[in-house]
Amino acid sequence: MSNTNLTNPLEHVNILGVPVAAVNLQGAVDRINAWIDEGTRTYVMLAGVHGIMECQKDPELLEIYRSAGMCAPDGMPTVWLGWAHGHKDMDRVYGPDLMLAILEQSMKRGTRHFFYGGNEGVAEQLRDRMTERFPGLRVVGAESPPFRLLTEEEDARLVDRLEAAAPDIIWVGLSTPKQDHWMAAHVGRVSAPVQIGVGAAFDFHTGLVRQAPRPIQRAGLEWAFRLAMEPRRLWRRYFYSNPRFIMKIAAQLTGLRGYSTTPRKP
Repeated sequence: MSNTNLTNPLEHVNILGVPVAAVNLQGAVDRINAWIDEGTRTYVMLAGVHGIMECQKDPELLEIYRSAGMCAPDGMPTVWLGWAHGHKDMDRVYGPDLMLAILEQSMKRGTRHFFYGGNEGVAEQLRDRMTERFPGLRVVGAESPPFRLLTEEEDARLVDRLEAAAPDIIWVGLSTPKQDHWMAAHVGRVSAPVQIGVGAAFDFHTGLVRQAPRPIQRAGLEWAFRLAMEPRRLWRRYFYSNPRFIMKIAAQLTGLRGYSTTPRKP
């Protein structure tokens, strides 16, 4: 059993209205394990610049972030802002690292995992890679959905498969914001205690996409590395989102613009 006290709310940093948890990797792992022990039904967002900026133009997505069990700091700018607010133990919770840390601990805990996402066959490749890396790992399902939205009937059958598999964690790799909407829509429909949106972790751990070297990540330049790897797909994201993020953060820090992190009442 985890020693994490779930009655103690997570401290957070208000970043443009998104409550980014003041945690590090181990703190995030401990909180997730505690939710599994308690049978809590929730979802985890990995909040980086891209996701936070998507929230600025999508009020529904912003509410999804605000209602999450945890918005972990995925990206050095979120960590730097946490440090500036006095959270010196706060550090990056990088999706691929979070996955490996939880999978490794789950060997002793017996945690059951379901991989959902990626292009055709990627979830199955991820299952094979992870069970080879962690012998005895309990992976109870792996599915790569079609690129289009599922019909109501298809989604109902998916929920039935998830319930039959009874995972403790559903790893969702559909990219932001698609995976975020998916988790929020299914948190009340599946019994899995935790859903975690890890985006590109599926592609990284299957070797389909190269990860930025660790020094580049720590310098906050992973975006430049990924842009060099996938310019056609990512140029618009970075050239529009990054400058706007800096301007909005400057306005927030100087008091020119205020933001609330409180979810709106239904």
